[in-house]
Amino acid sequence: MSKREFQTEVSQLLQLIVHSLYSHPEIFLRELVSNSSDALDKLRHLTLTDDAYKSVPFEPRIDLTLDEESKTLVIADTGIGMNEEDLVAHLGTIARSGTKNFLSQLTGEAKRDSNLIGQFGVGFYSAFMVADTVEVVSRKAGEDKAWRWTSDGRTGFEIEPAEREEPGTTVLLHLNEEGAQYANSHRLQQIVKKYSNHIAFPIFLTFDKSEWNEEKKESEKQRVTEQVNAASALWRRPKSELTDEDYKELYKSVSGDWEDPLFWFHTKAEGSLEYTTLFFVPAKAPLDLYQAEYKVGVKLYVKRVFILDDAKELLPQYLRFVRGIIDSEDLPLNVSREILQQNRVLTSIRTASVKKILAELKNIATNQPELYLRFITEYNRPMKEGLHNDYANREALLDLVRFKSTKVEGLTSLADVKSRMPEGQKSIYYITGGAESLLRTSPLLEIYKRKDYEVLILDDDIDEIVFSGVDTYGEIELKSVNKASTSEDLTDENEPDQSEALKPLLDKLKAKLGDRVKDVRASVRLADSPSCIVSNEEEPSLKMQQMLRAMGQSELPASKPTLEINPDHEIVKKLLLRSDDEVMDDAAWLLFDQALLMEGVALQDPATFVKRVNRILSLSV
Repeated sequence: MSKREFQTEVSQLLQLIVHSLYSHPEIFLRELVSNSSDALDKLRHLTLTDDAYKSVPFEPRIDLTLDEESKTLVIADTGIGMNEEDLVAHLGTIARSGTKNFLSQLTGEAKRDSNLIGQFGVGFYSAFMVADTVEVVSRKAGEDKAWRWTSDGRTGFEIEPAEREEPGTTVLLHLNEEGAQYANSHRLQQIVKKYSNHIAFPIFLTFDKSEWNEEKKESEKQRVTEQVNAASALWRRPKSELTDEDYKELYKSVSGDWEDPLFWFHTKAEGSLEYTTLFFVPAKAPLDLYQAEYKVGVKLYVKRVFILDDAKELLPQYLRFVRGIIDSEDLPLNVSREILQQNRVLTSIRTASVKKILAELKNIATNQPELYLRFITEYNRPMKEGLHNDYANREALLDLVRFKSTKVEGLTSLADVKSRMPEGQKSIYYITGGAESLLRTSPLLEIYKRKDYEVLILDDDIDEIVFSGVDTYGEIELKSVNKASTSEDLTDENEPDQSEALKPLLDKLKAKLGDRVKDVRASVRLADSPSCIVSNEEEPSLKMQQMLRAMGQSELPASKPTLEINPDHEIVKKLLLRSDDEVMDDAAWLLFDQALLMEGVALQDPATFVKRVNRILSLSV
């Protein structure tokens, strides 16, 4: 027997789980049955596709055995099993990237934390909420040796050789005071029906059943074994036979989520390709949504046989929050992740599935706007990623994404923006480059407010990247007010061109600012502010350049903004009359620096900026 220490994170995790989920301990059974189901799925797949396993007998079942007197509960399966290395890897360490973040996410709020346990795949440890000691005896399919793993959840674990007649895993729980309530057959049956009724393998419960003996006129206990779940692939049944509760139970099982899904889409396709899809949208965005190693939420089956649950090819990355099942009649059972990337059948299923999901979302947006608002509050950003990556569905995505705006409270659609466009407005305008509060007070918006043009406030850090590649909505151009070319839309033919009169001042300012600017010109977009900066069409804004450099892209090509000044502003009019002196020099730099600050761009030399401000102040006080 060898004594091992838990990985540090496991010890912390065990303490947190036991203390955080005391009000929902019943999830331990859901998690252990789910683990058994996964083990059976994996072995079934191998016996069908791998020659080395085809001789391994496969009689799938999950057995719960209850001993009320000794207060023990056994969960056993005939699945893939584990050897010594597997037991250490799966039950002694947290191997999955990102799972350590789980520790910082636990709050002590039982409902939320139980959701996290399922999402992060650490549900086995919930057994220690109800057991003083947990024993795991497992034999890996294709191997002769079995191993016993034992732990009290506090002092580490022990591993020693053991005996098991067939491959699979047996988990023995020595129930503690908290777990004593589960030494009850009726309670166990209720929990299985609540969480695991749809598990595709039979679940049997062995227990002492009280039955009335008519001859003796008394109740007698008999040891019986009864199947306690329906054991059918729920997603293959007709929608007309399924209730909302059926869908919710399946969702919680496949996702590990504690909450009900926001909505779901169940499709059976027949014709040249036959397949079934059942997709769920979680009510809350998964916690690893923005991690590179996010957990895939869709499982692939072929003719009800589980194939893969970690293939990122099943749906595009921007739909990574979707949970559910794809079950194909046409893929080969031995399909691998590598084959999936070029497989025409899966490509067709994926293409049709994406269109189905987007069409259903549009239907909800149209007919259930309050429900759609809950969706977009959680998933607006990944839908924007789709605009950048999924050109084929860009028009559909443009109708689904929502925006902040200068005209309305909350969020709005492009269709609604289009409907509000006044006569004379040529394009739909947006502003990017910083926090919402900064964008709403930007001098770049002044002329749009005066003309009563709506401007979309794009304050997400990916917005500038995404929308730089989106040119139109239908037949209407989308234009950034941060770009120099947008001023062409704002020119009023009836207003005189002031560039010529302003040319002496423009030349002076450009000479003083030197290579910090591409150009200095008269502005048609300013109403109240003296200056602003804009970028060329093909260049990222200064704020975006700053962000990209902070992310390590140090070799960005140098690009300079254009400084625009307001011909009608009092400061500009006074500067036009002023001779070239130190005040003119300070004013040139202050016009430029304040424009940078209004864009949210950090100044290169704040100390010199303050000195200039103080010199100007001393003249006016």
